[in-house]
Amino acid sequence: MIPQMKAAEGVTEALKAADQMEWVRRMNSIHNRVEEIILAEIVYE
Repeated sequence: MIPQMKAAEGVTEALKAADQMEWVRRMNSIHNRVEEIILAEIVYE
């Protein structure tokens, strides 16, 4: 799921090179959302 969300939101290596902190913020956001989706679908059902 993470690679698909990265592509959909334009989180690229170019962004990482240009603005590392923004890249980290976006990756953390994606990671947290994926984790919530997985927990909701597998653990809490």
